[in-house]
Amino acid sequence: MGVRKVRAAETEAALKESARRQFAERGYLNTKITDITAAAGRATGSFYEHFASKEDLLQALLADMHGQAGSQLDSGAHDLTEPGQLRDHLAAAWNVMRDNRSVMTALFESAMAAGPASGALWARLTQDTAVFREHLEYLRERGHQLPGDPALIAAAMGGMLSMLAYALLPPSGASGPAADYPDQEILDSLTRLLLFGLAGPQA
Repeated sequence: MGVRKVRAAETEAALKESARRQFAERGYLNTKITDITAAAGRATGSFYEHFASKEDLLQALLADMHGQAGSQLDSGAHDLTEPGQLRDHLAAAWNVMRDNRSVMTALFESAMAAGPASGALWARLTQDTAVFREHLEYLRERGHQLPGDPALIAAAMGGMLSMLAYALLPPSGASGPAADYPDQEILDSLTRLLLFGLAGPQA
């Protein structure tokens, strides 16, 4: 890789890391592009060499989150009615949310600002829960009776998980209610709750 490409990669990484810090400290809506570039020690013009807008940068951070989540999950269909497999999927999602608190908050703020009529929140839920949907479709194809349409149930699972993470996971260094609930208790509770709905009595 040439020197120019190395520097470009370093600048992009610095802007992303700065954005994470600024979103945590200021909130997504209150963060300006100049805040991000100043904290990264980069010229404002360098931002537009990598991202078209603040929303574009947020989408890049979301793609990084998806990559992190994908690396923690095995490929292929899984049986979410099996407690161990369900818990593994929930744990992977929870760990990614914990590692990306500021991005989670920014995504939530962005979707809320757009309003329900924009469809942004639903689009994000369906996109972010594609893996859950695929596993639920796998169950349905095997004759398992689900409590509803796979896309709807997957989005409901994702909405519950993301809202819980938003409520329980404070920014790094801040105190919050999550300290009262260890990860193991949270994941065990979620697994039991969802397992009851997914693996309940069949008609």
